[in-house]
Amino acid sequence: MPGNPLTDPDWAPKLADTIVRVVGSVRDKTTTKVLTAYRGIVFGLIAAFGGVLALVLLIIGLFRGVQALLDIGLDHHNSVWVSYLLVGALFTFGGLIAMKRRFPTADDAATA
Repeated sequence: MPGNPLTDPDWAPKLADTIVRVVGSVRDKTTTKVLTAYRGIVFGLIAAFGGVLALVLLIIGLFRGVQALLDIGLDHHNSVWVSYLLVGALFTFGGLIAMKRRFPTADDAATA
């Protein structure tokens, strides 16, 4: 009788294989998905902080680049405040354009 563990010599390996299969299935359905989600969150946060850092460094480089260009024709004191004025105006116009486009107008809705 193969269902009786006392007469079946392969009952121990079959039982171990069944346990391994069931535990692996439960792990795949729970732990693997949770670990994938945690990895996505961690890598997403790292990418977000890296993006913010890169943006800050880009803005600093923009200010320094404009100052270096203005140093050619102006003294250093004047090139600093003129560069702040120029880059500030650039950001202001970019903000104004973004504010204007935040709500679609009737013309925009008709063309879309």
